[in-house]
Amino acid sequence: MKIHDITGAIFEGMAVYKDKPEKQPKLNQQTNGYVTETRMELDVHTGTHIDAPLHMKEGGDTFESIPLESLVGECKVVDLTNVTNGISKADLEGFGLEQGDFVLFKTQNSFEDHFNFDFVFLAHDGAQYLADLGVRGIGIDALGIERSQEGHPTHKILFGQEIIIIEGLRLKEVEQGDYFMVAAPLKLVGTDASPARVMLLEGANLCTK
Repeated sequence: MKIHDITGAIFEGMAVYKDKPEKQPKLNQQTNGYVTETRMELDVHTGTHIDAPLHMKEGGDTFESIPLESLVGECKVVDLTNVTNGISKADLEGFGLEQGDFVLFKTQNSFEDHFNFDFVFLAHDGAQYLADLGVRGIGIDALGIERSQEGHPTHKILFGQEIIIIEGLRLKEVEQGDYFMVAAPLKLVGTDASPARVMLLEGANLCTK
């Protein structure tokens, strides 16, 4: 069995959304010479993370509403490294995606270590296409799933169909294909997102239906 860790590392100075200083993690390490402890200040949207509906909907469900069963199972990595702007319906139609799929987008974002204000995102017509198909989840290798769309239609379309959203994946070393995904978020209560460790497994007879 091969394990692909597609999680971004968390450290001071890492890439954060729009390079906002207030989104940087802070690690305060102290020692008395024989015991070392680190205190961490962390935005719940740091690095690889899973959004909850509250993120874009006033009074929306908080993170504990997402069942673990929704975050473990078969998934499909699709290669969209040819896309340079928004991922549209036309970009997605040729992959044979089906109802119940969990789709991970590998784009040019995975080859960048800094925040690119022109990152590849999921356009609203691409989101509507996936919602109409009935996919169960979407992951993208950007720190946001949409960019410069007034009213945040991509988030709202997906949340409206209870589609899981994972952001900040690192898929540079992962080939297009079928995998078994394990996404393990922190067990947070009352939040709009949670950082997560996300792994893809292959070669262990886990991708059969």
